[in-house]
Amino acid sequence: MPESPLHEPVLHWYAGNARDLPWRAPGTSPWAVLVSEVMLQQTPVARVEPVYREWVARWPEPGDLAREPAGEAVRAWARLGYPRRALRLHSAATEVVVRHGGRLPTAYDDLLALPGVGTYTAAAVASFAYGARHAVLDTNVRRVLARAVAGRAGAAPTLTAQERRLGESLLPDEPAVAARWGVAVMELGAIVCTARAPRCAHCPVRVGCAWQVAGRPAYDGPQRRRQGFAGTDRQVRGLLMAVLRDRPGAVPVGDLKVVWSEAEQRDRALAGLLADGLVERVGTSYRLPGASADP
Repeated sequence: MPESPLHEPVLHWYAGNARDLPWRAPGTSPWAVLVSEVMLQQTPVARVEPVYREWVARWPEPGDLAREPAGEAVRAWARLGYPRRALRLHSAATEVVVRHGGRLPTAYDDLLALPGVGTYTAAAVASFAYGARHAVLDTNVRRVLARAVAGRAGAAPTLTAQERRLGESLLPDEPAVAARWGVAVMELGAIVCTARAPRCAHCPVRVGCAWQVAGRPAYDGPQRRRQGFAGTDRQVRGLLMAVLRDRPGAVPVGDLKVVWSEAEQRDRALAGLLADGLVERVGTSYRLPGASADP
């Protein structure tokens, strides 16, 4: 494939502007890369970084996590949100131990077969941990390509086949360069080509950017569904989980009732946590999965 005019300026910009993030440090294990990618889903870097550091210090390899109860993964997840991700990482660690001898697999299809690992995460780990040639298409990358190549203000709410073809067509031929290209475009979208206030004056491809050439037209595609938080079941679930994380052993149901006054919504949220495997019932008390029943 001929080299894209985007490659050199983006890669050069990344060399001088990449943030110093722990999961990019030399020697970072493939397992730690997977942990970072799962944590970063729908969660900002600033919130992820301290939890990530504690997590990989405590569980540097999949087997270290697999030996612990799943509830410990949920407890260590702290307040990152969407705690089912912690359960999935625990399940993935167990699968790696059982099926792969404790070493994270290198092949994309094997990564994709792990619990909780989707197409994006499998491509990201294969690329960033193993230097394989894959199109890594997160929200930031999709936004950069939508603007710089397609001339649109942003990408559609969900990944399209056309976007995937575009991402794959722009991959450099050399796998190591393709892996660096993927993280470079992602970084550009995260700190320069942002959704709400793009810093176009600092963009390395602003001269040839199709969106700039078109006069920066407003987004006219399908709208993303925005969900509030205050008063939702998600908020109630978070309050219940905070009590369970902060207390050793099983928590009497009466101590959970005080976190939310509306009984029907509280019971519905608790039932959802039970159904998701994030909470276990012990008599009239509740605990994180696999935790001791005694305080």
